[in-house]
Amino acid sequence: MTQDIAQRIAALVDELEEHLYRYHVLDAPTISDQEFDLLLAELQALEEAHPALKRPDSPTQRVGGAPTSDFPTVRHARPMLSLDNSYSRQDVEDFDRRVRQSLPDEAVEYVFELKIDGVALSLIYQDSLLVRAVTRGDGVQGDEITANARTIPTIPLRLRQPGINCEIRGEVYMESSDFAQFNAQRAADDEPLFANPRNSTAGSLKLQDPNLVAKRNLRFFAYWIHAEDGSQTRHSECLETLRAWGLIVPEHQRCASLADVFDHYDRYATTRAALPYEIDGVVIKVDSLSQQERLGYTAKSPRSAMAYKFPAYQARTRLLDIHLQVGRTGAVTPVAFLEPVRLAGSTIARASLHNADEIRRKDIRIGDTVLIEKGGDVIPKVVEVDPSERPDDSVEYAFPNQCPSCKSPLTRDAEEAVARCDNPICPAQLRRRLEHFASRNAMDIEGLGPAVVEQLVEQGLVKDLSDLYELDVASLGALERMGEKSAQNLLDGLARSKEQSFDRVLFALGIRHVGATVARTLTRTFGSLDALCKASIEELEATHEIGPTIARSLYASLPALPALDRVLYKLKNKAKLQFEMEAEEAAPPSPFSGKTVVITGTLSGYSRDEAAALIERLGGKTTSSVSKKTDLLIAGEKAGSKLAKAQALDVAVLDEAAFIAQLKEAGVA
Repeated sequence: MTQDIAQRIAALVDELEEHLYRYHVLDAPTISDQEFDLLLAELQALEEAHPALKRPDSPTQRVGGAPTSDFPTVRHARPMLSLDNSYSRQDVEDFDRRVRQSLPDEAVEYVFELKIDGVALSLIYQDSLLVRAVTRGDGVQGDEITANARTIPTIPLRLRQPGINCEIRGEVYMESSDFAQFNAQRAADDEPLFANPRNSTAGSLKLQDPNLVAKRNLRFFAYWIHAEDGSQTRHSECLETLRAWGLIVPEHQRCASLADVFDHYDRYATTRAALPYEIDGVVIKVDSLSQQERLGYTAKSPRSAMAYKFPAYQARTRLLDIHLQVGRTGAVTPVAFLEPVRLAGSTIARASLHNADEIRRKDIRIGDTVLIEKGGDVIPKVVEVDPSERPDDSVEYAFPNQCPSCKSPLTRDAEEAVARCDNPICPAQLRRRLEHFASRNAMDIEGLGPAVVEQLVEQGLVKDLSDLYELDVASLGALERMGEKSAQNLLDGLARSKEQSFDRVLFALGIRHVGATVARTLTRTFGSLDALCKASIEELEATHEIGPTIARSLYASLPALPALDRVLYKLKNKAKLQFEMEAEEAAPPSPFSGKTVVITGTLSGYSRDEAAALIERLGGKTTSSVSKKTDLLIAGEKAGSKLAKAQALDVAVLDEAAFIAQLKEAGVA
């Protein structure tokens, strides 16, 4: 009897997945919605009666599971790089020239793909079953949202070919019609509207309840695979493989020449509005995977691909007022308040004016009729003024010389166009700094959102970052909608944050130009806050990947600013935050200590990222290109031009066997 039920469940799973594939991927359903619902209801009933027989690839997994309280952070096996992009045809021609110069005497073909305006996602399959879904995050690590990804019908829970172990990357998006319907429902429920489909997609993927995600009609385009024993030699073959495995891939064409690329671009530039989803450009990729590998990567992007963006959509409207916003670093940014206007599928009521120089250069005045556009189809900005429609009583806009929040005088560096408030206790800056300090990639303090931050500052409970760690249940009880349980949850979050590593603490401080990656580099190099504060500007500039701008910002902040110095003292000595690397984080002496290393070619025992992680763990630094500063090259199979350049520069070279031997000597292999 049990065997019969198991066989029926297996048959229903296979049949329903086939119907989902035909409906969502092939757009050729063979049964009605009612018939599908009856089959799904039968499967749900059998699984409820026999939960031990429920399969991980069952279509019932798509309707959502139990809410989650958190999204674990997962490191990508290979960094999720971004693409260089441009609106210029000349830049595309320059890209093509660089590619062909790097591949002399070789034929080069491209694949032209539509660039979906969505949210990047990595899918991990083991034995053809979906086991993990991770957002792009900062490119190095992201949030695991597997339960939410399972609700997206165009993400296969099981690939249509058995025995596949792979990573698939693509874009989650929402079709324009679904977005319009979704926003209409939010309007009816008196909820705030999303600005565009991409924002609604990003917000949906971060929902704690998969049941809600399942109602958002999200979709997925796949455009990249890394599979064990991959037999593909071209990117176009990878796309066909993805299609055969049951995924949807972007509209694409192979192009024998750059002229073909431009022909396709021009066609989509005039017809993109008719597509059921939003695109903000196209992606041009070298088709040959071997050529892609030899072209290599910069720190942020592959040299074998670029995005060619479409011109922004534009609209005319009236500028009603100019407000000033104060950021966490004191930068004062003017914002245009506009007569609401529809632009590229969303209603625009605000736009960036950048800075005082930009307002003066364009002679932007309150009451003007202005042309606005979405820069990159995302951030609205004022392009120009129509002086023919300027009111008779118009007056030139005078940029204030006082901070709109604390009334302190504004200053301006000779090398910058930005006006700044230098008051370290400015309430507007403090709000932004607290929000940044509590953010997920910084101290990750649960319960310290914008609404709570606003009240803490308004009521004077927090005057600097260190005051957070002196809060208690009694003081928090004075806040609106802050019961004893919520107060305790926030205090627990603050207590947990004391265990965050030194690099996250440094990033959380919000020092100008010190992002998460720079913070990791600095903490690995100097080891402690004391050492970092004592470093000269020359020592800072000499640090790997730390340029003059970052060095000057650090030198001016640590510990030169008295207010920040006091905060650091309290955070270190009273709150007991982590201001030095843990002992086990310090790199032991090794053959790689202090060396700049480049990895090229294919390693059989490690991926490049795994090898780079081991080198950095042993005190080395990895870069993507060979130069006079390179100390060592690790050369795998098909090392190519980097090996030749290293030999020409007399850089030491290790093959994989010698590399592994040194790892074993250091005790990490």
